Parts: sequence; structure tokens; C-alpha cells
Amino acid sequence: MSPSGRPAREKVLASNRQAFHNYFIGDRFEAGIVLLGTEVKALRQGLANLKDSFARVEGREIFLHNCHISPYSHGGYANHEPLRTRKLLMHSEEIRRLDQKTRIGGHTLVPLRLYLSKGRVKVEIALARGKKFWDKRQAIKERDQQKEARAAVRAARRG
Repeated sequence: MSPSGRPAREKVLASNRQAFHNYFIGDRFEAGIVLLGTEVKALRQGLANLKDSFARVEGREIFLHNCHISPYSHGGYANHEPLRTRKLLMHSEEIRRLDQKTRIGGHTLVPLRLYLSKGRVKVEIALARGKKFWDKRQAIKERDQQKEARAAVRAARRG
């Protein structure tokens, strides 16, 4: 285990930091993702953006929409389309549960990060509920208070 609590063999390729600002994050799930070879190579170069992406259950499958993976620099004619819809790989029981929660609970599926685990690209998705404007303002206020408290503790330790 690394100091962050994750297994040491995970390498984060892209993260969606804005999701924590725009949503209340609930349960998290790990999913595999169906990619083309040039997409994997572009991900290893760090050419991914999860900012506006979301996942949706369609039928008995789950898909990742609006995930931007830039074209691979040495791809040639076989390069991929940057914003194509990508299939996620999960157990059918998990997909069924996620479908139920998104239909009745007012939740959405938001990808939090893309990472390499044992040589395979994985996506961490979360059940999330949207924040209102005042919720975001409250979160900013709490973050600033925590920052000030840490600074005060640091200053007290120095002298």
C-alpha cells in the first residue's frame, strides 16, 4: 500500500477533480473499459480529460460518454476519435443495481479517475448527486476554514 491508501501498482492517468466540487460523491465502483490500442498509448502519455464525462446505463450495458482521449501522436491512419462513446465492463448485477439507483434516486454516474492497475486501464465511477450553488459555496467556505486551521497549527509549531 502506498501512503495514499491505494495499492502501489496503480498509476493515475487522469482524474476528475471538478466532480468533487459539482457533486456529492456516494458509492464508488471500479470498471474496466474497452479501448483501442491508440487510446491506451495516448492514455499512457497523459492525454485524457474526464471533465465533462458521465456514464449511462443503456439496456444491460454501461457506457462512458464525453471522455476526451486525444489522438496518439504516432497513430497514423488507425487513430481513434477523441470523444467516442466507450463501453465499461462490470458485472451484470452491479449494472442492474446502478440502473435502479440512477432511475429512481436522482443520481448520476460520474467517472472520478482513469488509472492503470496491473497493466489494465480501469475507471473509478461514483454514484453522485448534483450540488446546488449554495452547497458549492458552503464547501468552499469549509475548505478555506480547514486551510486556515492547518496554517495556524503550522505557525504554532514553529514558534
